[in-house]
Amino acid sequence: MRVLVLGAGVVGTTTAFYLKKAGHDVVVLDRQLEPAMETSYANGGQIAAAHADPWASPATPFKALKWLGKKEAPLLFHLFRFDPALWGWCLKFLTNCTAKKTDINTERTLRVALHSRQCLKELRKEIDLDYDHREEGIIHFYRDEKEFDLAVHAAETMKKYGLNRQVLSPDQCVETENALGHVKNRLVGGIYSKDDESGDAHRFTKAIAQKAVDDGVEFHFDHQIIELILKNNKAVGVKTDQGDFFADQVVVCLGSFSKHLLAKNGLNLPIYPAKGYSITLPLSHPEKAPQVSLTDDEFKLVFSRFGNRLRVAGTAELGGYSTAVNELRAQFILNKTMELFPGCANPDDVEFWAGLRPKTPDSVPLLGQTSIDSLYLNTGHGTLGWTMSCGCAQILSDIISQKSPKISLSGLGLQRF
Repeated sequence: MRVLVLGAGVVGTTTAFYLKKAGHDVVVLDRQLEPAMETSYANGGQIAAAHADPWASPATPFKALKWLGKKEAPLLFHLFRFDPALWGWCLKFLTNCTAKKTDINTERTLRVALHSRQCLKELRKEIDLDYDHREEGIIHFYRDEKEFDLAVHAAETMKKYGLNRQVLSPDQCVETENALGHVKNRLVGGIYSKDDESGDAHRFTKAIAQKAVDDGVEFHFDHQIIELILKNNKAVGVKTDQGDFFADQVVVCLGSFSKHLLAKNGLNLPIYPAKGYSITLPLSHPEKAPQVSLTDDEFKLVFSRFGNRLRVAGTAELGGYSTAVNELRAQFILNKTMELFPGCANPDDVEFWAGLRPKTPDSVPLLGQTSIDSLYLNTGHGTLGWTMSCGCAQILSDIISQKSPKISLSGLGLQRF
């Protein structure tokens, strides 16, 4: 079959790769000039099944109230601007802030993340990929006793669903990652996910795109996608500013912009953009920077080492589609990095970036067929697009190829809303 994939970020590109691997003719459309130039460009770099705990939990509303009005808050809601889409999203978010819903959403997210992590490991055995990947695991570290207790409870829940996580003492945190020695006396503990990974999503996506091109996938860049072409409630193609493209199946992998495209066809995707920030530092003293990927739970920051570069990403800002860098929030990430790892780099050499992460109210992606025939979703992955990319691509390929998916699709489709 001929399949149109809309979007050339890490999700769209891996989807195209797996569809071609399954024997389909694949065409990818994207408005940028090359792959991975939006959300996949400078993310935190973690392949983190351990991040499967959803944003919506019983504790989140109280934290959000505490953070209101604080410009450096890890999660910032711009609730006082006229934004009905945000208000509606927040109401759905609040309905997921129960213990029961948190458990359900954790299982659904973790089901996809664990499958995807395994798909990536298998993919590396098949093809040679160079993307600064590391397999030393991820340490979540904590300074607050109460937050640590909540995290230990969440880790036990994840163990129930198949994720291996080890609780660490402060000494064990430093033994696993020496660079944490500077803050050891402030730590109350950590949780180590030894099977999680890290790597540069931008480099990975470009490598997969090149492999896909070598295998015969067509990429058309600098194409603005205008609308779907439907015939008798069946997706048969899309209109772009450079002509129409037709296919037997259409897969939407447009991240936060999936919502805009499909609203014209009566599909209301519960996706809202969560702007995240990152910094990239060339390391002048690499020995002072971490080797193991880290997550600072207090400030919601993640740290990933790419050779002699350190990528630090975090915070979430819900306030529209602007990717403008808020200097205060970006500087906050830089300051916290230099406090944790003093002397590792010259802060004047920093590169700031911001991107939009497509967040659903329950933190579970939108995956599978829609009510429009031949139209499929692979979007809404939030902060886990890099983590879930290979697995979701493989699942979509199985669905379109009319094979039984390797994991259950229960609770992953748009119909749950």
